[in-house]
Amino acid sequence: MTKTKRTNGSAIQKRLIPSYIFLSIVSFISVFPFYWMITAATNTTVEVARGKITFGSHALENFRNLTAGQDLWGSLGNSFKYSIAQTIVALFICSLAGYGFELYHDKYKDRVFSILLLAMMVPQVATMIPLFRMMSKMKLLNTVWAFMLPAISTPFLIMMFRQNSRNFPVDILEAARIDGLNEFKIFFKMYMPVMKSTYAAAAVITFMNAWNSYMWPKVVMTDNRAQTMPMLIANVANGYTIDYGLLMTGVLFCSVPTMIVFFVLQKQFAEGITGSVK
Repeated sequence: MTKTKRTNGSAIQKRLIPSYIFLSIVSFISVFPFYWMITAATNTTVEVARGKITFGSHALENFRNLTAGQDLWGSLGNSFKYSIAQTIVALFICSLAGYGFELYHDKYKDRVFSILLLAMMVPQVATMIPLFRMMSKMKLLNTVWAFMLPAISTPFLIMMFRQNSRNFPVDILEAARIDGLNEFKIFFKMYMPVMKSTYAAAAVITFMNAWNSYMWPKVVMTDNRAQTMPMLIANVANGYTIDYGLLMTGVLFCSVPTMIVFFVLQKQFAEGITGSVK
């Protein structure tokens, strides 16, 4: 009996060897760009151009050059401020809209929602000039409001919250109304805790989109003091001669916050994307 189990176990392991090899290769290909980014940040531009992929000794020098030539800490602060503000406001507005579309029944709501979804087909560049004129007339250029107002209510997030709200137990909603809770208390005290995995997934998506946004901030942030990290990296890369070590140092600083957010919320992100409700 024991020998049979061992034989079967060995046979299964042998069959899995090709799968392990394939997954190892794919994992290496996925991780290698990140590894190359880190090593490039420690080398000179000549060493990077030559294809050196081992760690060097110029990390501090690249960091000093970056902080001397660019407002690194100001750009990081702006990116955090803009991204966090946009994430908080967008989650509240989109979840409230998704909650209303799904849990309040009206014969016109599906038509309104269909019109809303059509907005996903409009490219951002088509609305950029009208939005810029609006922000300019309202004197919001170089402010956090100009950065986040066009993105605080997105059809994708509203659709995501609406779809996941279908798993929200309606019996709880009816019981809360019978107990005398008003609609806002139901939303804040019952809906939001139950939909926490959806909020986590939406927070990851919104934060990453806001953090990596370049085109719109480039249009409305005309003052260098209001620039974000993607704008800083573009400034570093727009010279006649590019210092790749310095550039990779900036890219590293720009990449780490989004990776931390994703790794911290990856479990909730997976649950929210699949429509799980807890």
